[in-house]
Amino acid sequence: MRNYASPQQAPVRVHYRPRITPHASRHCTKMATPQRIKALDQNVVNKIAAGEIIVAPVNALKELIENSVDAGSTSIEIVVKDGGLKLLQITDNGSGINRDDLPILCERFTTSKLKAFEDLTSIGTYGFRGEALASISMIAHLTVTTKTKDSNTAWKAVYADGKLAPPKPGQSADPKPCAGRQGTQITVQDLFYNTPSRRRAFRSTSDEYLKILDVVGRYAVHCEGVAFSCRKQGDGGVGLSTTSTANVVERIRRIHGSAVANEVVEFSVSNKALGFKAKGMLSNANYHVKKTTLLLFINGRSVESSAIKKAIDATYLTFLPKGGHPFVYLSIEIEPDRVDVNVHPTKREVNFLHEDEIIEKIAEAIQEQLAAVDTSRSYTLTQTVLPGTQPQSVVASRVGQGRQQKDANPSFKPPTTKKTYENNTVRVDHRDQKITSMLLPAVRDPGGVGGGAETTEYEYDDGREWEEVTYSTVKTLRKAVRESAHSGLAELFLGHIYVGLVDAHKRLAAVQHGVKLYLVDYAAVCYEMFYQIGLSDFRNFGQIRFNPPLSLRELLQIAADEEQESRNAQTGGATPAGRPSKPGRSDDGGEDGGGSRDDDDVVMGDSDTPLDLHSNSHDEGFNWEGATQIVENTLRKHRVMLRDYFSLEINDDGELVSLPLLLKGYMPSLGKLPAFLLRLGPNVVWNSEMECFQTFLRELALFYVPEPILPNSEEKEKELAVILETVIFRAFRKRLVPTTELLAGNTVTEIANLKGLYRIFERSC
Repeated sequence: MRNYASPQQAPVRVHYRPRITPHASRHCTKMATPQRIKALDQNVVNKIAAGEIIVAPVNALKELIENSVDAGSTSIEIVVKDGGLKLLQITDNGSGINRDDLPILCERFTTSKLKAFEDLTSIGTYGFRGEALASISMIAHLTVTTKTKDSNTAWKAVYADGKLAPPKPGQSADPKPCAGRQGTQITVQDLFYNTPSRRRAFRSTSDEYLKILDVVGRYAVHCEGVAFSCRKQGDGGVGLSTTSTANVVERIRRIHGSAVANEVVEFSVSNKALGFKAKGMLSNANYHVKKTTLLLFINGRSVESSAIKKAIDATYLTFLPKGGHPFVYLSIEIEPDRVDVNVHPTKREVNFLHEDEIIEKIAEAIQEQLAAVDTSRSYTLTQTVLPGTQPQSVVASRVGQGRQQKDANPSFKPPTTKKTYENNTVRVDHRDQKITSMLLPAVRDPGGVGGGAETTEYEYDDGREWEEVTYSTVKTLRKAVRESAHSGLAELFLGHIYVGLVDAHKRLAAVQHGVKLYLVDYAAVCYEMFYQIGLSDFRNFGQIRFNPPLSLRELLQIAADEEQESRNAQTGGATPAGRPSKPGRSDDGGEDGGGSRDDDDVVMGDSDTPLDLHSNSHDEGFNWEGATQIVENTLRKHRVMLRDYFSLEINDDGELVSLPLLLKGYMPSLGKLPAFLLRLGPNVVWNSEMECFQTFLRELALFYVPEPILPNSEEKEKELAVILETVIFRAFRKRLVPTTELLAGNTVTEIANLKGLYRIFERSC
């Protein structure tokens, strides 16, 4: 270490001045002038393209397997050395290649599967570009031996840089006759021999061999009637082998093991409007691993899709324990004119029309299938009939199993059952039916709407024919909901057990999940659920029809009168009792006085000019009649859209004919109907499609939220309790996607834990 303590030893500062060499000076001079653009040599172009298509040995093998399947092969044999870098050989018994086609076999864009660009819209084969063999010949030594059914002999050809090459120096490059069986054998040697940087990137040949086994296993599961085998050169054993007569379950058993094959169930779904069919095999709730295994095929091609994988993981979330993932084999057949297969150099990805709708249909079918077989889930017996005893049938079956295993293996020791303590025991199941669930709620008028309300009849129309929605704005809003889903809340609401109504005024209910008791602000949860129902049932709502229709002007006038009275009575900035507010609870447990929007007092007129009610409504000369007229004109102006999209119908006479029905068996409070219609004017953004749909559905959800019930209203509380248990909380299980927004505002609060209660009782004793 240097010592700079004395002045004589202080370091000398040296100013470094970079030296410009003559070569660098010439380079700077050249960069100052624009350089000419030149066309690359064709050999360079071909090698660049080959590097994009053949990224690794597994990509070359995937292309060769697809060519063999296209040729009608029933047997495919694969031999690998050094992870495919030294040797990659595939032999099939397909139709073979004509001798006259061999000279152009490895030239770019030579194919027997495509003639015109329009043929891409109806392509039904794996290959179509004619680049696979050409790319391989650019970066490896390629040999092809082939024989057709009509040929008397096989033909052998060697290729280099996309052209025929002589096997040895001085020999002819023409294909040579040889002995061989029907089909084609392609041998790839020294892959990436002329691109050393790419070759050095592969550090582990074992990893490359595992990738090869993975892709072979995928096609072995999918290709029915085709036998596959894959082995290392020189090894006596076979790494992977299937027979052509094996069914899907047997092929899964041979490749992925009996643990998966014993727990898979078959499923299928189709939709003519979306032009797709899907089938596959799913693991049930008894099987789970640390990582999802998804074998995805679209029109027979092995592809990857993060959107489909996320949807499957989200579907399984409620059926598997935390950290568990499923095994899924999924084959989707989509009409060829709806699929774009030419979007990725290695054909790893494809694009298709109505992607979100198709994924949603598949996820729903998977969930239905899992729910149908969920009764077969294996559970460990954790609770006995009496302390220290067991049911006789269980004891007998265990003794019988122990005797059988002991006879087969003398060293066998019967398994010991892990003791489950009382503070971990769950004695209820959300699937059990309670007697209160048999009490159907009586639908009554939840509140009059003004003059003539006593003579108004209500008709429910829920027999509509479902119509697919393809609007990008609606799909975007649905996607936003899915992306904000919270797995913990989803598990809670799916498996919760309704305990009872706690406070009808503060809109609180108690639910149990596992060994914990929660307090739920059902108003906030209803607000989110009804918004999501509005998105999922867009253009497919049922109807609540009024007979006779209600005057829109009178309803708006009622709302304006109530608003004016509440503002006149407002003191100290408190929120009027009659003013609608967004569901939620403040820190003290009371109602949140904030509106659902900051500009909830702005009315948009026909000219989209805002009329500020909040700042002008306290003026003595404020024209309330004019404000209601603007709202009426706005609703009548958009009545066609309201009818077609939301089932809110207004006739030519300005009368309200129907409202959307969001949840069968539940009637919103019609006492809020005037305020709901008045709020549509200021709170809906009419001049933007996405914001219009979103803000309208938010207001509709607010209208559907159950009203708080004042104390000493026992009859109404009883009716509400029945509706909550039999309709609303059941809908939470089926229709709600709990989002992260529900974590805010104490929407779900843990109030008791069985383990904690045991600790308290132990201390008190």
